[in-house]
Amino acid sequence: MKIVLTALLVMISAGLFAQTPDSSYVVKATKWGNDTIPVVDLPVINVFGAIDPAQAENLKKYLKLRRDVLRAYPYAKLAAQQLKFINDSVAKIKSERDRKKFIKETEKDLKARFEKDLKKLTYTQGRILIKLIDRETGNTSYALVKDLRGTFSAVFWQSLARLFGTNLKSEYDSAGEDRMIESIVQAIERGEIKVIKK
Repeated sequence: MKIVLTALLVMISAGLFAQTPDSSYVVKATKWGNDTIPVVDLPVINVFGAIDPAQAENLKKYLKLRRDVLRAYPYAKLAAQQLKFINDSVAKIKSERDRKKFIKETEKDLKARFEKDLKKLTYTQGRILIKLIDRETGNTSYALVKDLRGTFSAVFWQSLARLFGTNLKSEYDSAGEDRMIESIVQAIERGEIKVIKK
C-alpha cells in the first residue's frame, strides 16, 4: 500500500511541474559561455536606509501641513472669486439699501452652499484658511468682514475666533512664518500637487 501511495504522489508531483503548451512564454535571453540566461526587465525600486527620528518628525509635520493646506486652499480661492464677484456687483448698485440686501442674500447663499463643508475643517485648517484668504484677497478676514458686514460684526467674529485660539487679523507672511505654506501653494499652482475635491 505504501508503494502505491508513494508512486501516486510521485506521478502527481511530476504532473505539477510538467509544462503545457499554454504555460510557456517568450523572454529575452543572453548567451554566457554555453549557457542561455533569460533576461527580465524589473521595475526600479528605491531602497532607503532608516530615517533619522528628527527627519521623520519633520516629514510627519510637513505631510500634515500639506494635507491641511490642500484642504483649505480651494476655499481660499473660492473666497477670492466670491469677493471679486461681490465687489463688482456692489459697484453697479446705486442704493446703499440695495447693496446691503445684495450682500445679505449672497452671504445666505454661500452659507447654504458651504457651511457644512467649512464646519468639517479642523482648527489648524481654519487658521490656514484665514491666512490663505489674506494671501488670495490681499485683505485679512477681519477687514473683509468689517467692509462687508460692518464693525460690530467684525468685532463679534474676531472675539469668537479668539475664544478658539485664532485671529481673523492674521496676515500672510510668505517669506516668514508661512514660507512652508507658500511652497505648498506654489507647488499646487504649478500642478505638482493635485487638490482633491471631496
